[in-house]
Amino acid sequence: MTETVGGPTTDTGESAAAKPSRGRGKTGAKRAPGLTVQRVFTTEGVHPYEEVEWERRDVVMTNWRDGTVNFEQRGVEFPRSWSVNATNIVTSKYFRGAVGSDTRESSLKQLVERVVGTYKRAGLEHGYFATDGDAEIFDHELTWMLIHQVFSFNSPVWFNVGTASPQQVSACFILSVDDTMESILNWYREEGLIFKGGSGAGLNLSRIRSSKELLSSGGTASGPVSFMRGADASAGTIKSGGATRRAAKMVVLDVDHPDIEEFVETKAKEEAKVRVLRDAGFDMDLGGSDITSVQYQNANNSVRVTDEFMRAVEGGTDFGLRARMTGEVIERVDARTLFRGIAEAAWNCADPGIQYDGTINDWHTTPESGRISASNPCSEYMHLDNSSCNLASLNLLKFLDSDDRFDAETFAKAVELIITAMDISICFADFPTEPIADTTRKFRQLGIGYANLGALLMATGHAYDSEGGRALAGSITSLMTGAAYKRSAELAGVVGPYEGYARNAESHQRVIRKHAAENDRIRTFASSTPVQKLATEVWKQCQDIGQVNGWRNAQASVLAPTGTIGLMMDCDTTGIEPDLALVKFKKLVGGGSMQIVNQSVRRALDNLGYQAEQAEAIVEYVAEHGHVVDAPGMKPEHYEVFDCAMGDRTIAPMGHVRMMAAAQPFLSGAISKTVNMPERASVEDVERIYLEGWRLGLKALAIYRDNCKVGQPLSAGKGGDKKADAEPEKHVVVEQRPVRKRLPKKRPSETVSFTVGGAEGYLTAGSYPDDGLGEIFVKLGKQGSTLAGVMDAFSMSISVGLQYGIPLEFYVSKFSNLRFEPAGMTDDPDVRIATSVLDYLFRRLALDHLPYEKRAQLGIFSSDERSAQVENDYGTGEKLDMEEFRSSVPTTEERKEAGVDPAPVEVGSSTELLELRLGKAADAPLCMTCGTKMRPAGSCYLCEGCGSTSGCS
Repeated sequence: MTETVGGPTTDTGESAAAKPSRGRGKTGAKRAPGLTVQRVFTTEGVHPYEEVEWERRDVVMTNWRDGTVNFEQRGVEFPRSWSVNATNIVTSKYFRGAVGSDTRESSLKQLVERVVGTYKRAGLEHGYFATDGDAEIFDHELTWMLIHQVFSFNSPVWFNVGTASPQQVSACFILSVDDTMESILNWYREEGLIFKGGSGAGLNLSRIRSSKELLSSGGTASGPVSFMRGADASAGTIKSGGATRRAAKMVVLDVDHPDIEEFVETKAKEEAKVRVLRDAGFDMDLGGSDITSVQYQNANNSVRVTDEFMRAVEGGTDFGLRARMTGEVIERVDARTLFRGIAEAAWNCADPGIQYDGTINDWHTTPESGRISASNPCSEYMHLDNSSCNLASLNLLKFLDSDDRFDAETFAKAVELIITAMDISICFADFPTEPIADTTRKFRQLGIGYANLGALLMATGHAYDSEGGRALAGSITSLMTGAAYKRSAELAGVVGPYEGYARNAESHQRVIRKHAAENDRIRTFASSTPVQKLATEVWKQCQDIGQVNGWRNAQASVLAPTGTIGLMMDCDTTGIEPDLALVKFKKLVGGGSMQIVNQSVRRALDNLGYQAEQAEAIVEYVAEHGHVVDAPGMKPEHYEVFDCAMGDRTIAPMGHVRMMAAAQPFLSGAISKTVNMPERASVEDVERIYLEGWRLGLKALAIYRDNCKVGQPLSAGKGGDKKADAEPEKHVVVEQRPVRKRLPKKRPSETVSFTVGGAEGYLTAGSYPDDGLGEIFVKLGKQGSTLAGVMDAFSMSISVGLQYGIPLEFYVSKFSNLRFEPAGMTDDPDVRIATSVLDYLFRRLALDHLPYEKRAQLGIFSSDERSAQVENDYGTGEKLDMEEFRSSVPTTEERKEAGVDPAPVEVGSSTELLELRLGKAADAPLCMTCGTKMRPAGSCYLCEGCGSTSGCS
């Protein structure tokens, strides 16, 4: 697509300054006159806008909880092919100008021209293009890819580029702090400035001396954990000052720091406090009035472990904690005990994560300029302190050709174009602090990545957790980074290598060789062989050109969460994630919504060889049931292709880790991803995940165990009445003349006292002598109160229904997971968290009166049963026996009897749709902006309703 002209060469000393120029550099070395750009997507003489059908739409976004309008702009112009969701998010998030004013952007054309025009002008000004004609082609190619949703820049580009605001283009920041009060206070200030701009930052606190060391004055130091309190309060204050999402920050501490145990336990102890306060009646929901009393909640915590420590864990030996000032060992601890503490804390509250220092710095291109000691909040950007990275992500599904083969050649050319644009942005970008500006301009860190990998694998008939799927993912990642670095080497011949290259040339070349060597180790399959073959050629060209020119960028690629921009590109999956579920929620033009089966399902069936009639029948089955198990004509060996992150068949946690390991050797940075684990997972399972991540060569890893946090899942409790009202009326088929079976005058009964979210009550359940439930009485609230009266009437109606033969499991499926206050922690060890009093009551009744088989269909287990499941079926890595699996899946009739019908359209997001379909809650918070239930995206959460994220830009 593009090529250099004039035989690019470079000097071997310190490079030219960050602002390149045509002709000769500072040292007089000859430069190529610029890039000659060739057309790939566009046609000469035809503007990209002319190839698209445009239409005007009205964007009216309402709050899911109360129906109020929170954004409205009518008559906006978008391509007809864009979804309503993408239109809404781009209009509300990225259009600039006051709503209702003449200066407000009203067309995607204006947005694209504002951004692409700025890149084109900067490219011409700084000598990137051979001619004005090449710049024009560059403009058209970028425009075509953007309006066809082939890729997207990160959000700060859309917010800021081409506006009167500072033109910040970076989403990822790393700060630094030293062992002085001045540096610590400056940390608070710089972090605040970044939060104010809507971005996040990370840093390593390990330079701060521990609470076990002395100050120069003779006193004892307070340690880094104490200073985390101030930074956490600052982040919370800035967030509450008007931002629409939480402040995003990462705090890292080295495993050999003497305060490491205190650091590891900080958030786990605070989570215990949350539970106690919740039980005492305080409002501890996410965003609740009393949650501010809990500390350390505005940061992700990570422990930076060394290879030495991990080997000590494997060998069961002790490990030395070192003084910050002298480096001497001041305490020795048992490595396995410390590692166990890290895993227990993560099991309890999902923090801390792990960063593998040895792997990170072994792949470091500029070690002579400093070590990599920290990351951005989502852990994908890892480079020097006081630096930043701008991101862009490609939509992989756009590169499938008419035969559903991955078009590697076009993909590589698109990468070259995008990486050129990303580098140009550093020439005009503004930065929140001068140290960050200086480092970024000297090293020019970029982070190209992709989205829709999960959808691509499913569409092409690959299981996410399979050798073939990992081979294709690894080959694509290798080609992406190889093409990016190849273009970076070509740019170095045009506008000079990055300023720090000369000092780090040997190390940078070594890392490039490591990438190329890992590419040669990919075990290829039919679908991945052409991609890997082209990647091999690209890496060879990259090394040859780089040997002469050096490289323009110290790093080129990361895998970011692609939250909001993933929605902008209409991606089914974000980043490296698999599909969330086989059915999803879709907004319609003119209002309303519907559930649809993901398009990847039909494409997968076609590629797996199913006839059109068979495929249609299977798609209909998926639409009704949400999974493919027992679908008509479906081969059991193909079930794994349709495994998802949530649902009836979920990908095992180690499957996520193995996919990360397939991509990691081909990334300059790391991967933003949280490995979700079931609630029944054990501490040993967490240890195994963290240990395997190190062995497989990952740079960072975090886990989240379902329901391990109080505030997060329970934040979905408010506004639950809306969703309850949205459920369609279920029709129970009964005999034409039902007969009431009354209880005898003397019958066995059992009374249970309970507490839900601080509300106390009593449940009395009376049974028939033959052990069938026949009546319930619920006492809740003061005698004579409205609540007490309503509960009496409710109990009476349920009792009469039971006596007329309505199955208890029907009531359980209807009333469990209803969400309204009071909700929260209970005093029942079998039902730790309830989303409402009714949710608790019917879970308790199910546990006491339903057999295990029926409870398993409803997803209700006792604490002992959950523990037993850990030993029986979790983490073994073995494939399930299909006959055994099918026998455990409820039949259609059983599902109908349990009240599980196709989900209604009155939902706010795919996560809500999934909850209604599966009859169980997903661990995700409500969006603070619009109230919609969010869904996982990388290591944060994404709102499908308005595009907000829970911490990732």
